[in-house]
Amino acid sequence: MIKVILLDIDGTLTNSKKEISPRTKEALLKAQEQGITLALCSGRTDNGLMRYAKELDMIHHNGLFVCFNGGKVMNCQTNEVLFNQTMNIQTIKAILNHLKQFDVQPVITNGKYMYVTDVFKNEIHVPETFNVLQYESRSNGYLLCEVDDLAEFVDFEVNKILTYGEPEYLKEHYLEMSEPFKDTLNSMFTAPFYFEYTDKGIDKAKAIQESFPFKPEEMIAFGDAQNDISMLSYAGIGVAMANATDETKAIADFITKSNDEDGIAYALEKFYK
Repeated sequence: MIKVILLDIDGTLTNSKKEISPRTKEALLKAQEQGITLALCSGRTDNGLMRYAKELDMIHHNGLFVCFNGGKVMNCQTNEVLFNQTMNIQTIKAILNHLKQFDVQPVITNGKYMYVTDVFKNEIHVPETFNVLQYESRSNGYLLCEVDDLAEFVDFEVNKILTYGEPEYLKEHYLEMSEPFKDTLNSMFTAPFYFEYTDKGIDKAKAIQESFPFKPEEMIAFGDAQNDISMLSYAGIGVAMANATDETKAIADFITKSNDEDGIAYALEKFYK
């Protein structure tokens, strides 16, 4: 019997307009009415997940957040933190110094601010022009703050470091970007233009296993990207969206329709009449 629905956000819960479609919203509201818990599992911060939790009425149904690709877990109704694992300051500084040799933009968050070295280096092409910082700051509820040197500036621990860049450039250089930290950190793509660092062993599955009061066979998980693979593998039923990467589809138990075709609602209706 399914007791929890695990949901990635971008490319999964939201469509290409970054919205939850009416059909998908209705299906998830009905699931909660039947006593099923919703868990938003994303690379986003808890700030960035709250807007979706409110839209899905999760704050009245003890909904759960898995933030920072598994770095932090919390109950969005009570704000109780169930799991939290950060990187130490020395490691954060080492990553930020290493990234200076690459044509990428690192981003860190603390409090109400998102820190970068250049607020005007904000566009990538995927293939249309996309203002990354505008999207990240607005959708996650952060103010932007520019500092001359992130590595010198940071004196606080963070759950993750986000970097963004042109997809082809990241594809060519991500191994060099991660090589010095391959034994001490997790690093992964969360989109073709996002490459992220978290503490060693951190992923969505570990966070769920460490903090959720549910068995794997009581879970159904939905995702589309590399950072969803551990979660789809761990859950009793792992569902990949039709728009998912090939490696994500390869480990899935079921491939549903795309995020623009109500893939979540379609799968839930198929498995649970």
